[in-house]
Amino acid sequence: MNINTLNENQRWFKDARFGMFIHFGVYSALEGRWKGTPIKTYGEWAILETPKDEYYECAKNFNPENFNADEWVNIAKNAGMNYLVITAKHVDGYCLFKSEVDACNIVTGSVFKRDMIAELSEACKRHGLRLGIYYSQCIDYAYDGASRLGQKADLQKFDAYIHKKVLPNSLNY
Repeated sequence: MNINTLNENQRWFKDARFGMFIHFGVYSALEGRWKGTPIKTYGEWAILETPKDEYYECAKNFNPENFNADEWVNIAKNAGMNYLVITAKHVDGYCLFKSEVDACNIVTGSVFKRDMIAELSEACKRHGLRLGIYYSQCIDYAYDGASRLGQKADLQKFDAYIHKKVLPNSLNY
């Protein structure tokens, strides 16, 4: 991306002013509780208060069966919003899109079997909204090489994480 495109996008975002940011993922299905006990952190950080293996077992059963991309986009558009941003991957490492490099995703790693990000992208195009993607690339509890909150990452492992999960096959150093 060149500086002119960046400046144009920054101007557009500043002028757009009103949009929707959706935090959504496996943590949403927990509804702020783990085995009946309230989770003390924000929902998207639930991974910090749950046994990792049990959390990812929940991920396999994640099934937002009532998800309707057109409905979400229309809610935003009817409210006068100009864009929608969604957490495509948060710190739990779970992807709301089909990943070719990690089974920790909604298409191959859950009963839902649909790519929410692709569906939202198509709905945004149909209804004239821009789509932004929030992708937590630094912290990822599903991948051992990524950094952890409050811990310094092993740079060699972190570099491998970046090249295997975050930017696979896209950069040649």
